[in-house]
Amino acid sequence: MDSPERQDMDSPERLKQSQVNLMKAVFMSSLPLESVRPDDLDALVALEQRCFSSDRLSRRSFRRWLEGDQRVLLVARDGDRLAGYILVLFHRGTRLARMYSLAVDPDYRGQGLARRLIGAGEDGARDSGRFYMRLEVSSKNTSAIALYETLGYKQFGLYQDYYEDHTDALRYQKRIRVVGDTAYHRAIPWLAQSTRFTCGPASLMMAMAALKPDYQPSDTEELRLWRESTTIFMTSGHGGCHPMGMALAADNRGYRAEVWVNHDGPLFLDGVRDETKKPVMMLVHEDYRHALEARAVPVHYREVRQDDLIAAFDRGGVPIILISTYRMDSKKAPHWVVMSGYDEECIYVHDPDPDGQGQTALDCQYLPLARADFERMTSFGRSRLRTAVILSRELSGPGE
Repeated sequence: MDSPERQDMDSPERLKQSQVNLMKAVFMSSLPLESVRPDDLDALVALEQRCFSSDRLSRRSFRRWLEGDQRVLLVARDGDRLAGYILVLFHRGTRLARMYSLAVDPDYRGQGLARRLIGAGEDGARDSGRFYMRLEVSSKNTSAIALYETLGYKQFGLYQDYYEDHTDALRYQKRIRVVGDTAYHRAIPWLAQSTRFTCGPASLMMAMAALKPDYQPSDTEELRLWRESTTIFMTSGHGGCHPMGMALAADNRGYRAEVWVNHDGPLFLDGVRDETKKPVMMLVHEDYRHALEARAVPVHYREVRQDDLIAAFDRGGVPIILISTYRMDSKKAPHWVVMSGYDEECIYVHDPDPDGQGQTALDCQYLPLARADFERMTSFGRSRLRTAVILSRELSGPGE
């Protein structure tokens, strides 16, 4: 004889509801997922209003993403009505995608549409050459957290007081292009540069804070470090930071520093057109060089290879690396970043400079740069300059 629970499961009401749910699931699986159209703006805004009570995307934001190209924006369309959408943003010059927003109309929930949208977003990111998908989710959104974890997303961080209601954001990541190795990351605090010309000091402060947790970065310290390490001039505007000057600044603060550079002469001259500026930059270079010699700070005049950086990282060092930002912003500018991890296919970096196009601190940490991309980005200018400053508490450096 069947139990009461079994009889209840076979009741006409239960069977009818099961049939309804099945029909809904079949219907949801048939809803087309397609690229957004320019005339979907009003429908997207209306859907956002129906789905969220706070932290909504504005009409202006939707308009910007409709016109953008570094994204995937897909909608689920039910006739003239939008049942849901997913917005995935690409971090230019990296192999990182970010699930920026996901929404499903309340009338269409519970039937697998969110899962389909996420899968389509991952496919679009993968087709665009991205290796990782990242997202943030409210610590209170237990249903979304359960879905993401079911789909293979792993929590890798926390951002406190992230949302308008002051709840925390859990940071999740999924490798959407599978390889055999896993990433080796280190906890390195992220700092934003406060000026256009202080990427070097901001990177230096990140490295110093990673090695000594009691180190206190500040805006004043950032400018002090710039004054101690500046090239005086650069292509335009204020000077950038010289690797030897950065090593001296770190040495002044009790850190072990080493410089790796593939040129033994003055740096950054090929980007300066004003001939009156070049003698000043040459004088600064020679002063830094003599100061390093006097303090016995090692300078390795050869190519710094990825294996060198990884070996230093494995020994507890923190490499600060010069890159060209051309692949990120189409500008041929030197830029300092901090190595924060590696795996079989990528080198990960902390970038101190959000691009001002919607990027947040979350978008600038552990950026995956494919090994081949990294090799090209670390060759700067016509002279193909490669240089890095490696900080540590140890006396040995890579390759020794």
